[in-house]
Amino acid sequence: MKSISPAEWTALLLSAKVAFGAVAAVTLPGVLLGWLLARKNFYGKVLVESLVYAPLVMPPVVTGYLLLVLCGRNGPVGGWLGRTFGWQLIFTWQGAALASAVMALPLMVRSVRLAVELVDRRLEEAASVLGYSPWRIFLNITLPLARSGIFAGLLLAFARSLGEFGATITFAGNIQGVTQTLPLAIYSALQMPGGEAAAARLSVLSLLLSLMALGFSEWLARRAKTGRSTHAPCR
Repeated sequence: MKSISPAEWTALLLSAKVAFGAVAAVTLPGVLLGWLLARKNFYGKVLVESLVYAPLVMPPVVTGYLLLVLCGRNGPVGGWLGRTFGWQLIFTWQGAALASAVMALPLMVRSVRLAVELVDRRLEEAASVLGYSPWRIFLNITLPLARSGIFAGLLLAFARSLGEFGATITFAGNIQGVTQTLPLAIYSALQMPGGEAAAARLSVLSLLLSLMALGFSEWLARRAKTGRSTHAPCR
């Protein structure tokens, strides 16, 4: 098999850059939303859950179109960013990271939510009795005990970002060296005569990266369950 070309290396590095950017974007909202859905009951919770998990069931192209409407040059968010800071998200790698982040957020939230639900509430209640504020309980008890699930969610978000196609091509385009990630490079290779070999090489790279991230995520999830059973109070 032919060695990887410079253009293919560029797509690989750009995919990693976009995936890390997406992970950075979903970390804080993913943790907070996961905790909120796990620990709080409030009016409109079903609506929040529906909005958070909607990218899992909507066609990715629809998500990309909504981002285009909101964050495009003439959109309310994109127009404001352009006028205020001179920033442009559409057709940039930052836009690709944003599209990937939106698609990865549901996986991050679900992983954090399950991890927080595994944390024994009695530990949090005991800390509250001892005078801990809600934020101290969250930072010193809930987050450390849920860390394996949080890391698993970050890895799932990373893997999902590596494979994102529909929302990315709709919002950020397929510009070589700028927004062309591995899935887009595979798509482009398949559109060219004789591009099957390049598509095969890129597919193998994408598969290996995704399997590594998913495998590590599964290991962390199992570790979290094992830790919970190990630290379960005796009755």
